Amino acid sequence: MRATRKQLLIAAAILIAGAGAYFGLRGRPDTNAKLPRHPVQVIRSGLAEQKSVSIRVHANGNVTALNTVDVRPQVQNIVRAVHVVEGQEVRAGQLLFTLDPRSDASSVDKAQAQVARDRADLADAENVLKRNQELLAKNFVSQAVVDTARSKVDALRSTLKADQAAVQSGNVALGYNRIAASISGRIGAISVHPGSLAQPSGAPMVTISQIDPVTVTFAVPERELANILATYPKGDAPVIGQPAGSKEAEGTLVFIDNTSDPQSGTIRMKARFSNKDRKMWPGMFVNVRLVSRTLPDAVVIPAQAIVTGPVDKVVYVVQSDGTVKLQKIEVVAIDAGQAAVSGLRAGARIVIEGAQNLRPGIKVKEAQAAPPDTGSNAKSVPE
Repeated sequence: MRATRKQLLIAAAILIAGAGAYFGLRGRPDTNAKLPRHPVQVIRSGLAEQKSVSIRVHANGNVTALNTVDVRPQVQNIVRAVHVVEGQEVRAGQLLFTLDPRSDASSVDKAQAQVARDRADLADAENVLKRNQELLAKNFVSQAVVDTARSKVDALRSTLKADQAAVQSGNVALGYNRIAASISGRIGAISVHPGSLAQPSGAPMVTISQIDPVTVTFAVPERELANILATYPKGDAPVIGQPAGSKEAEGTLVFIDNTSDPQSGTIRMKARFSNKDRKMWPGMFVNVRLVSRTLPDAVVIPAQAIVTGPVDKVVYVVQSDGTVKLQKIEVVAIDAGQAAVSGLRAGARIVIEGAQNLRPGIKVKEAQAAPPDTGSNAKSVPE
């Protein structure tokens, strides 16, 4: 009985093991089927070039008027006439406003009348002094009489000078009633009209902005300052500015601030642009760029060929046997889709498109046609 039970247990174990082996073999793939070991990736490649590269700094700028003047009266008075219209181009010295001159004109007339009376009194006193001097020579009057006459002449001469100064002051005040442009430029909104009271402490009557030439204010990273100063010792770097929807214009760097902004780590600069065509308007946004330095013998590759890893930046280099390997690089600068790098020899063939599916050692082949704009740039083909 015991032997029979033992035999039954052994038989059951054999059946279970056989079933497992059977089903395990059915679940395996056919080992005789041929599978590709390494798919060939379709890529687009190019050669690393060695050439001179200009490193450009890009910034956002704003147009500012070269000069801006707020026109205010120097005396409080009533506006009599406005000689310009809003938005008009004016030249320096052109008449803008006329204030009521009647009060100042009467003051000038009064001062001139006083000067005329002083001259008459002075002439009479000089005649008296002359007669007394003649009488003194004949001993008909004393020296005291002559001295008194001379003192009167001196006093009247001083009075005449004071009244002449009053006439000049009155003419200056009268001239304040004619308000002219101090600079050439374009006027903005006019805040007064005939009959308005103009006050020196009030709002500007009008603002004049000189918009030819104009300046563009922008900020560059402070790390570029040393390069710009080394490249342009005189500080006259050529600057390219492009307003939205307009062509590029060439200007000249005219100002570098003496401090850096600690919040943004940038330095403010200004460039001057000719604006005869009035394409730049104060307050307008402008794209700005300038060459900060030039690398004479840089190795240049398309920026899209660079693969950014967790730590380093690398590129895939195509070997002579059609496989690829990773090459660590250092990016010196990137501009206009081109990257100047170190750690890569000139002439090396690198993968430009299709690097997302690559691994070191995988074989690649060149794409025959440009890949579509959407979807993956790499395709797998059985070897």
